[in-house]
Amino acid sequence: MKSSIIRPAKIAGLIAATFFLCVNTYGQSSKKKNEIIREAKEAKAAFLKADPDMAEFFNSSYGYVIFPNVGKGGLGVGAAAGTGAVWQQGELIGTARLKQISIGFQAGGQAYREVVFFEADDDLSRLKANKVEFSAQVSAVAVASGVSADAKYSEGVLVFTMAKGGLMYEASVGGQKFTFKRL
Repeated sequence: MKSSIIRPAKIAGLIAATFFLCVNTYGQSSKKKNEIIREAKEAKAAFLKADPDMAEFFNSSYGYVIFPNVGKGGLGVGAAAGTGAVWQQGELIGTARLKQISIGFQAGGQAYREVVFFEADDDLSRLKANKVEFSAQVSAVAVASGVSADAKYSEGVLVFTMAKGGLMYEASVGGQKFTFKRL
């Protein structure tokens, strides 16, 4: 009969792995704003190349935030982080920081891009007031040609992701929290 007690070495390993991931992904927040903005513009071009129909959301949403590099990893306990650029009605207004910690069945690591569209002023105002958190029910649309045609806002937000690399079982955006900083 196997013991149901988790060995201290496994707990220490999980904590160390989570800490290592957080330190590595936190490092990207120290990038200069200009580099984040440049990378966000490149990510926007990549999203549009993958699905040209997304132009409608970039043009019609009240605002959006593009996270060009989100790192995520875990083994039982996971973390994700990234820094992005925020636009309101076509004007760059600030940066945002994404953080996520999760517990559950997950293993691996991945890097991805994420864009969050805000349908109206009130929705973007929640981000600017640091009151945007995604619950477990929020899901993202994985970008591929034509998928944006059927995408719909949920509670004023719409999320698209695009894998950059890595392999991870579990790829939700639930539990994400955002911090806004005006330029």
